[in-house]
Amino acid sequence: MPSQSSLIGSSSAADWLALLKPRVMTLVVFTGWMGMLVAPGHLNPVLAFTAVLCIAVAAGASGAINMWYDRDIDAVMRRTVNRPIPGGRIAPGEALGFGVALAIGSVIIMGLATNVFAALALAGSIGFYVFIYTMWLKRRTPQNIVIGGAAGAFPPLIGWAAVTGGLDVMPVLLFAIVFIWTPPHFWSLALFAHSDYARAGVPMLPVVKGARETRRQIVLYTLLLLPLTVQPWVLHLTGMIYGLTAVVLGAGFLVHVIRVARDRQDAAGVSLTNDAPARAAFKFSILYLFLLFAALAVDHFAR
Repeated sequence: MPSQSSLIGSSSAADWLALLKPRVMTLVVFTGWMGMLVAPGHLNPVLAFTAVLCIAVAAGASGAINMWYDRDIDAVMRRTVNRPIPGGRIAPGEALGFGVALAIGSVIIMGLATNVFAALALAGSIGFYVFIYTMWLKRRTPQNIVIGGAAGAFPPLIGWAAVTGGLDVMPVLLFAIVFIWTPPHFWSLALFAHSDYARAGVPMLPVVKGARETRRQIVLYTLLLLPLTVQPWVLHLTGMIYGLTAVVLGAGFLVHVIRVARDRQDAAGVSLTNDAPARAAFKFSILYLFLLFAALAVDHFAR
């Protein structure tokens, strides 16, 4: 095994960036930013940028700590084996220190730049992802992503709180939308990555309950999601631009998950089409959330 000093010496800036899970961070930052844009009131542009940066850094810190804790299972999963820690380019202790430093710094700066409530919400999101999801739920229950999904639902609430210093119906609805969106999004990924999770001993729903039950749950959560997304319009918190966008995007999402549900399977519930519908649903779910929250901002500024 290489020494810790050789590990650190072989790392690059790209490896340290990879620890932050930048692809995941992008969606987190965007929903947090949208929550800030639609909140009533005004935040100085420099402070607003600082708040968005704090959300990004906190998300990255959570990702780094997650990679430190999950380094054993990452080493046996094909899609994660080349991450910086199992790949031998960053030492575990250094990754943990990096993540903890970023987490503490992001919370402190958020509190100084905006308000204590936003800082506490940011700290709560980090704590939930690290302690509740990563360390407690992920390896113990197939409902890990359902409960743990709350961590990814915090950003719009944090963005709103950064501007207002409190909460209201709208940020709670945005939290709920991301929370209910997470299971069909992540279980679509789990369907085509189930062999990786099985190899690592992670009890994701397709591993424990099978592909058929996972597909059924994806449909059920999507049916819960679609009426939830139009509630801001129904409650007159948004206008027609958002409402119609939510309906159209919801119809597109439903088409994708119905294709997942109808995917041809063998007797064990394994896809016979190379999981193409699940992959398509996973990709569309990301676009779906981006466009839904973008429509929220467009609607806000058009009213």
